Parts: sequence; structure tokens; C-alpha cells
Amino acid sequence: MVRQAKAQRMLTHDQIWSALDRLAARAGLSPSGLAKRAGLDPTTFNRSKRVTSDGRERWPSTESIAKALAAAGSSLETFVRLIEDGPGDGRSVPLLGFALAGASGAFDESGFPSGKGWTEVTLPTDADSHTFALEISGDALGPTYRDGDIILVSPGAPIRKGDRVVVKTRAGEVTVATLKRRTARALDLQPLDAAQPERTVVASDVAWMARIMWASQ
Repeated sequence: MVRQAKAQRMLTHDQIWSALDRLAARAGLSPSGLAKRAGLDPTTFNRSKRVTSDGRERWPSTESIAKALAAAGSSLETFVRLIEDGPGDGRSVPLLGFALAGASGAFDESGFPSGKGWTEVTLPTDADSHTFALEISGDALGPTYRDGDIILVSPGAPIRKGDRVVVKTRAGEVTVATLKRRTARALDLQPLDAAQPERTVVASDVAWMARIMWASQ
């Protein structure tokens, strides 16, 4: 009985990694975004790093956990609570790097996630069943969105003038902008960099457009 009780109190591989995922979500980051903010290799907390090539479980180091806690502004006590509470803080949604959003097969004709390259991230916000997340890389969308930020995108949400949107053209280009005007013939888009001129995209060239519902800042 004593041995059984001790076994039940042992931490599991999934508990530790799930707690790291929720720690990242509390900071409004993906696991790779948290790793970068902590000064670690961006892939340190990726799912592909949690199991070795021969199938053995790989545990995060105490040093990487300590750096992650410091980067997220959290304490060890908070991390213990995340382990004990289990999943349930937020909702898991599909996640893709923004640089891959224009790749063929990443989305279906309706703008829903499709194909390979997607992972998951738990975000502290409500999300419908079709919502997905894109992780920003580099400074191309600055100053509005920074490297490592995550934007939550809903293909099913109604879109109004003034909303920030993700637009994908039939040629495969993916643009983030503010919708200025929408007609049956065209979209007028204002780039996030206000110094850039407005852009008009012919409606027949648009594969899909979806509203940005939330962003980590």
C-alpha cells in the first residue's frame, strides 16, 4: 500500500509538459514563444522534443523550467499549481507558424486548418470549433505584432469595417491588415504599418478572409 501511494504521487511526463504548455498560455505565448523569451532554443518545448527518436520520454531540464518561469513572470508555486490543476485553463486550438500560412495545403477552401505542419496551443480565451492560431515570426508585422506573438483567427466570425483580418489570395499570399471597405468587387485594406498606402484586392482574387479575434501582447 505504501509503495502504491508513493507511485500515485509521482509526477508524470505528461503533467510536466502540460504545465509548461499552460504556463506559456498564461503568458499569451506558444511553447516556442516562451522558449525564445526565456533565452532558450525556440524548439526546446516543442512536442517533437518531448520524445527521443527511439521513443523514450524526454523530460525538460530544471534549468529550462526555471528560465521559463522567469520569462513568464511566474513562481515555482504557480508551476506546481499548474501541474496539480491539470488541463482546463483555456482551450487547445490548431497552431501554425505565420511563415507557413501561405503554403499549399495549409488551409482548405473555407480557410480552415488542413494538412501537415499544425501543432496545438492552449490559449486563455474562448474559441469556437474552427478557430486557429498563427505564431508571428520576425518583425514584418511590427509594431502591432512582435516576434513570438500569437494571433487567434476565426474563419466563422462576422467581419466589420475596422476589424483586423487575415486575407489569403488565390495566389497563396497571406496578408494581415485592417479592413477599410468591402464591396462585391473588392477589399480595401490598410496595412498594419500606417505609413504604407491602402491596398485594394479584387474580390475574385481572394481565397478567404478571417477576423483576428485576439492577440497576445
